[in-house]
Amino acid sequence: MRGYSAKRGLKSGLLLACVVTAGLSLAACTDLDNMFDDNNDISASDAAAPTAAGAAATPAPTAEAPPLAGGGGIAPVATITPIAIDPGSDTGTQVSKTIQTLRGQVSGLEGKLGANAQRLADLRNNGAAAAGAYQESKARITTRLQVGTTKGNPELVSEWNSAQASLDSLSSNINQLNALGTEVTGDSSNAHFALNQIGATFNVSGAVDEDHRQLSLLEDETNQTIVLIDRLLKEISDDVQRQTAYAANERNNLVMLSSAVKNGELYGGTPGLSAAAASSNLQFASSGTPLVVVRFDRPNVDYQQILYAALNQALQSRPNANFQVVAVSPTRGNAASVQIAQTTARRHAQEIMRSMTDMGVPASRMNVASSTDPNAAASEVRVFVR
Repeated sequence: MRGYSAKRGLKSGLLLACVVTAGLSLAACTDLDNMFDDNNDISASDAAAPTAAGAAATPAPTAEAPPLAGGGGIAPVATITPIAIDPGSDTGTQVSKTIQTLRGQVSGLEGKLGANAQRLADLRNNGAAAAGAYQESKARITTRLQVGTTKGNPELVSEWNSAQASLDSLSSNINQLNALGTEVTGDSSNAHFALNQIGATFNVSGAVDEDHRQLSLLEDETNQTIVLIDRLLKEISDDVQRQTAYAANERNNLVMLSSAVKNGELYGGTPGLSAAAASSNLQFASSGTPLVVVRFDRPNVDYQQILYAALNQALQSRPNANFQVVAVSPTRGNAASVQIAQTTARRHAQEIMRSMTDMGVPASRMNVASSTDPNAAASEVRVFVR
């Protein structure tokens, strides 16, 4: 996870200090952990534009995509119709030969314009299909999690793999859009260069009036070509930004789903932050107090929902916050008992950090420390916002 996905779609609020006392063991997630690599990925069973320099001046086909549904904000392609380049006539002058060369260059750019507009339409359709497939897989996962399911349900793991494959396809689509943008940028530069050459040709001696008439017409046609190329380039740039933002956001959501699949429950989907729950499980944080306190005074402590909610609310207030995870051990008993308690507390702190990583907190924004507290009855982990 490269960013903190738990920030999305959350209600603003005060930082919370949560005392969690009952629930869920993470040991049962060990097997599913093996399905996720360090990047939170579950292992899955896992047309060149024609160049027609000097081509006949006939309009290329209009490229227009139909409106797309559910494509992650992908808009339909604007109609881009390449213009027809007047073929002109050979006056027999040297200037006429130059005009023919320039006309061939502009005609070639028109041919590429039509082909590239069609490529953009195809890429948009492909992106919409990938986004739609992703949303379908995501919906099936969240539906199952919402009604309740087992930890590491293989059916949901398979759906997660399908969702990730769809996002990978969308990322590949974005790469192709970037490549298309680079190509169209080159066409724009060539069109401006041709326009400059046309302007310079007006000053070449030995031309007849017909040559200048043809030059004026070609100049107008080149200016129109530049407008169309720039419009296509803007369409591509807008698509890249839109699809990149969509893919990045959904990558974050997919990381959250991976953790939810591991634990068989959808974070934030239960009434764990109701007034009754708050009165029994939470205490509001004040300056210098922990954001979350998890007391391991019994087996199988269920802390994930409240940890998730507290982290979300903390990041609502401080999006760039860092977190310090402190392993606190009691000091009761002999030296051996104290040493065992310290080791146990450190193990619990590492467990909390793994959960925070699953929830989207980058490792670079966390650090761990150890402490003792003579008033502590059992080992506990305190999470502070720094």
